[in-house]
Order: sequence, then C-alpha cells, then structure tokens
Amino acid sequence: MSRRNVPADMTRNRAACYMTLVAAMGLLSACSPGYVLRAGWEEAKILTARRPIHEVVHDTTTSAELRGKLRLVQDAREYADRTLELEPGNAFTSYVELDRDTLLMVINAANEFQLRWKTWWFPIVGHMPYKGYFDFDKARREAEELDAQGYDTWVRPSSAFSTLGWFPDPLMSTTLRSDSVGIVETVIHEITHSTFFPKGQAQFNESFANFVGHRGAISFFCDAAADEALCETAEDRWHDMRVFGRFFHSMLDPLEELYGSDLSPETMREEKRRILRDAAERFESVVQPELRSGRYAGLDHERVNNAWLLSRTLYYTRLDDMETLYARHGELTTTVQEIIRETGSGDPWEALDRLLADPASSRLLDHPGGAVETAVR
Repeated sequence: MSRRNVPADMTRNRAACYMTLVAAMGLLSACSPGYVLRAGWEEAKILTARRPIHEVVHDTTTSAELRGKLRLVQDAREYADRTLELEPGNAFTSYVELDRDTLLMVINAANEFQLRWKTWWFPIVGHMPYKGYFDFDKARREAEELDAQGYDTWVRPSSAFSTLGWFPDPLMSTTLRSDSVGIVETVIHEITHSTFFPKGQAQFNESFANFVGHRGAISFFCDAAADEALCETAEDRWHDMRVFGRFFHSMLDPLEELYGSDLSPETMREEKRRILRDAAERFESVVQPELRSGRYAGLDHERVNNAWLLSRTLYYTRLDDMETLYARHGELTTTVQEIIRETGSGDPWEALDRLLADPASSRLLDHPGGAVETAVR
C-alpha cells in the first residue's frame, strides 16, 4: 500500500508508535533498558489503539453510558482550557478501551526507619518517588526485592497518567470507572500536570494538581453545570481531602522522633507499630466523624508503613495553604496563575510561602519575572 493510500488514522497511529519507540531508545542510557523499552512499547500500543472521542460519541454502537461519560470528559477538558486557562494540548481528545480494569501499578518505597523516599531518576522529570509498571508481576517482584533490602513498600493501582504533553495523552477506559465527580477531578488533575510541572518536585506537583483537580471539579459542577447534587459531592470530597491531609501529616512528628532515637531495631519496630496502631484508633474516633463524603472506611494499621504514609503525603501536602490562597482570591484561575508566576523556575514551596506571607500581593498583572516556564513539552 502506498503512503498516499494509507488512511489518515493509520498514518497517525504508526507515527505515534514510531515516535514513542524512538523516544524510548533515546533514553536507554539513562534508565534500565528493559524498563524503558517496555514503557515505550506500552505507550505505543496505547497511542495506536486510540480513537477520537468525537468519533466514539457519534458512533451508533456506543452505549449511552459511555457516550455520556465521554461528553463529560469533553466538557471538563473545555472548562479546564477556556475557564481555568490550563493547557490541555492534545490530551483527552482521544479514547482507548483497555482490556483490563487497571492501567498500571505504581511502587513507592521508603526505608523502614526513615521518612525518606527511595527515588528513581528519569529523563525530563528528574528524581521521582514512584515507579510505574505495566507488567503487574514485575511490579510485585520489584516490591519483594525492595522488601528484602529493608524498605517499606507500597504497591497501588493507577487508572491514568500524564506524559506532560510529550504525547497526546488519550482518555483511558480505566479512568471512566470513576463517577462523574471523579472523572472531572482526574481530567483537570492531569491537565494541571501538562500545564505546570516543576522538575524534581513530585510532592508539590501531585499536591498542586490535587488542589486544582478538586477545586476545579467544584467550580465545574457548582458554576458551569449548576448541578446541586454533584456540586455538594465535589465540595464534600475536597473537605475530606484536607481533613485527611492534616491527619496524615500529624503522624509524621512522632515517627520522626522515634527514628531519630538510639533504640534497637527490634524496640523501634515495636514502637512504630504502637504509633501506627494509636493513629488508626484516632482516625476512627476523631477523624471519621469529620468526614462528609462517606467514601472512607477505617485505617488498617497492619498495612500502614512509611511508604504508604509518604505516598499519601505526596498528594496531601499543604492543601490548606493552597485553599487559603484560593479563599483570598475567591477564584481558582487567578490562584493557579499566581502560584505558577511566583514560582517561575524556583522552588514552588518557597513561592507559596511568599504568597501566603503577603496578603496584599497581586502580582498577576505586573509581575517582573516575565514569561513562566511551564511543563516541558
């Protein structure tokens, strides 16, 4: 078949496949060759399988439920672009139906007696405290190897990820397993990553995207969609997210004090179990009564470890401070722009501190820093 007669979709998919594999080959010197090749191959398969969302929506064989969710994604993407002034690029314009209910497994690891991440280095984004696997068995094997080396590990499923604009991230069928509020939160969360992603700042990037995703969903359902029930659901989930953030961080100080002591490993291990057991009891007696969304059960202290705790703080750090800044402006777009502008190429947490320390600040119109470096594309 000559190139002239190749269907446009096939040409696009082949090009995407080639681009992904070339990119993967170019990174071999930086990461494990097998890991990068597998990641590149999986991304190529995803890009090859994608269909434009508008085609799926207008396909008469598409179920009414799927059509409704895809239209919600289209609306959320447009809202993120036009109202929140984020930069979606080509993300979420296509759809991929996967043959599984989990996209990939993510590993977090931390030393048994240190609240410190184990990190992996990747090109473009730098050191990251998590590593994703499309091969679920390999994820479990790596977790077992890390356990044997003395690490606490946590393996969790993920239904979505962002390539930060390097590829046209499609919507995965795994993302649509969420309800309407969860879908909108995820779309805005991932688009936030493609808009602004300071290198080597995983905790800020995930917490900031968590803030924008939840606040964006509230704005979407309360203002744009004017859906009272979903508006309340989105507000309750954001409230609970911040309650959880406070609780998780309250566990850090006693553990830090313990890990800085000269106790024997056996004694330290037992004291660690006691601290986590007490935290689980406090969660049930104090935290749960504060929750509104009804989505969360008790805390199993037998499964909690440093990796689990740090994986939570990855998404729950300083959410109240971001909410304070939002309350000051009363408008999400302005808040997001101010944080991005103030950060520039510097430390985003220091930028947040500066903004919080200056209640009268209004640097959006006359910021001297000029253009802002957003996520690498």
